Amino acid sequence: MSRTIVALVLAAGICHAQPAPTVINGKLETRAVSGPLSNQFHTIEASATSPLWMAYSVPSVPNQGTDCGETRHNNIARLEGSESIIVLYRFENHALDRVRVANPDCEFDSGGLPFIFLTGVKPAESVELLTGLVRSWAQTGHKPHFEGLVTALALHRDTAADSALEAMAAPGQSQTLREKALFWLAQSRGKRGFEVVRNVLAQDSDDRIREKATFDITMSKEPGAIPALIESAQKDHTPHVRSQALFWLAHRGGKEQSAVIINAANKDSDAHVRRQAVFALSQIPNGDGIPSLVQVARTSTDTEVRKQAVFWIGQSHDPRATAFIDSVLSK
Repeated sequence: MSRTIVALVLAAGICHAQPAPTVINGKLETRAVSGPLSNQFHTIEASATSPLWMAYSVPSVPNQGTDCGETRHNNIARLEGSESIIVLYRFENHALDRVRVANPDCEFDSGGLPFIFLTGVKPAESVELLTGLVRSWAQTGHKPHFEGLVTALALHRDTAADSALEAMAAPGQSQTLREKALFWLAQSRGKRGFEVVRNVLAQDSDDRIREKATFDITMSKEPGAIPALIESAQKDHTPHVRSQALFWLAHRGGKEQSAVIINAANKDSDAHVRRQAVFALSQIPNGDGIPSLVQVARTSTDTEVRKQAVFWIGQSHDPRATAFIDSVLSK
């Protein structure tokens, strides 16, 4: 087989080779997957008369590595991040109990329990398995548990994870599931994920989902994140969503977006949004919103807005704030 063909096979994730992890305080058993992963999963699940762990490795999205928790066992520092993740499943009483994601550099203390590591797992089959588990657990209300499933799914490099997350974020799914999927679409799925979240922020009929999306979009590294927040802050029909967009615009956009926030403080049609815009200015990092607060306090024609600006100026304990207050008191 030529080097080119080998590279194509590895890039497609057809066979992800990963050595078994280091397991302490437990019995490690390595098994090669034969047949569909879901069959192997349910066979192990059915055999779990007592607690046990099962795990496998898949290629991960770039720069989304996970650590080993508070106790580091080695001195590995991957400057470019790990290229894979380990997905861990715990079974008890013939049922899935919990799911975790970890870095392959970790040592795993299984607490004396059996630890089965599967080799030859196809990433697309892992996505399919996790998607089915998410749907099943979401329907039964296992909220604390399916979050781990969605996280594991979102960190898969395979493009099938994009489609799975998009389906979970679509209208008709539970609000909790949609929120989790939208977060990970923005956080880890690049341009494609960003576009899904941007469309939700602009068009979704659920006010709460759009409100949550104002935060989610700040997780994206795509250049369109700031323009999407600005559009939400200016055009969303719900005052609370506009307020949240202004808040996150201050955090993500910083002082470069002060003009947009000042405009909302002066001109938004809703009094609550105008006051929240003033608060957003106070949240711009490093005190960079102080000059804008002073400007609003001096020039706004809205008495309540001016009061809010003076209040947040006073709370800042910034020398520029002190100078402004002194100038007011000296008149």
